[in-house]
Amino acid sequence: PLTIIFTIATMLIISPQLTLFVFIFIPVSGYIISLIGKQLKKQSSKAQQEQGTFLSTIEETIGGLKVVKGYNSENYFNTVFQNSTERFFKLSNSIGNRQNLASPASEFMGITVIAILLWYGGQMVLIDKTLDGAKFIAYMGLAYNILTPAKAISKASYGVKRGNAAAERVLEILEQENPIVSKENAIEKTTFDNNISIQNINFKYENETVLKDFSLQINKGQTVALVGQSGSGKSTIANLLTRFYDVNDGTISIDGINIKDMNLQSLRSLMGLVTQDSILFNDTIKANIALGKLDATDDEIIEALKIANAFEFVNELPLGIYTNIGDSGNKLSGGQKQRLSIARAVLKNPPIMILDEATSALDTESEKFVQIALENMMQNRTSIVIAHRLSTIQKADVIVVMQKGKIVEQGTHDELIAHNGTYNKLVTMQSFES
Repeated sequence: PLTIIFTIATMLIISPQLTLFVFIFIPVSGYIISLIGKQLKKQSSKAQQEQGTFLSTIEETIGGLKVVKGYNSENYFNTVFQNSTERFFKLSNSIGNRQNLASPASEFMGITVIAILLWYGGQMVLIDKTLDGAKFIAYMGLAYNILTPAKAISKASYGVKRGNAAAERVLEILEQENPIVSKENAIEKTTFDNNISIQNINFKYENETVLKDFSLQINKGQTVALVGQSGSGKSTIANLLTRFYDVNDGTISIDGINIKDMNLQSLRSLMGLVTQDSILFNDTIKANIALGKLDATDDEIIEALKIANAFEFVNELPLGIYTNIGDSGNKLSGGQKQRLSIARAVLKNPPIMILDEATSALDTESEKFVQIALENMMQNRTSIVIAHRLSTIQKADVIVVMQKGKIVEQGTHDELIAHNGTYNKLVTMQSFES
């Protein structure tokens, strides 16, 4: 850029008329270059999206290989993959051709400008006699000198356009605003003393209303079970308590403090979460369990494993707690993975425990082991249990029966059986099923 600025300044001093003539052609050249650049950016964006599609196809196909083979769908997924890679190949070729066109286009524009300068400048020297021949030769030298950096800038602009297309996809994610953050001067709360109060809350996912005017109080030390059909809003309660979502109306309070006024990290430090999907990482058993307490000692890990009814199988592994469990814990059975998730929650030792259908994906034998682990963990702790299998929540202090986002019944197991309502029907249905 500095070379161009100083050269143009010198050219203006030698011949303002010729330089003005050059300036007429610069916007024309720039317009042609920008047209190529816009097309390049557009096609680069499409190529990035297509690359995402076929990488997603690879990931899903490998992850669901048993299903693909079980349904003899290899040819279908092969066709999907080949179509996607073919589109990507065509787009890549088109981008390459357009990028290769950049250099000849720049050269052609440069030669055109030089040719016009020779014609117009020659007229000024030979016919109009308004420009000295020596000065004209010097001027042409300067004009040619300006071409090299100008061409380099035009070539670089193509690279920038292509890079922008890739950057936009990344920045779209990086610049996504998180609507759920701690407010300024948020309250740091480290203890749970009295109760959790859910008052007149309404919540909907986009246009689907999930909870309607829902109210519930959970006292310290209580085990409260939420039961009901799929889609009745049970898991939504867990997501709202941990502030993965915010309520549309109403309030959720802990010890009289609205959770929206609490620091998000301090709120979640009060809670332990065990879900039906055991989220484990490709690391050792110790590293997976110690997520909630990174400075945990081996003795603390072992104690947590004992409470979670998992120490027996871990102790039989060749490296014990230092055994790597593979990607997503694929070296373990479903029941073993679930017990490690429970051990992780036990080690964190939060005053409030949320169990979101923690045994729904297990067989009867595994469920028995996990149920014992859950009962060990829930002792002297406030627990919110979300369950499909009603056998797992009979000992709860309060059972809340939900239907279409509302409470239809609540009480102890015996009270609800005696009431002979929705809960009794659910128990009878499950008794028949088993």
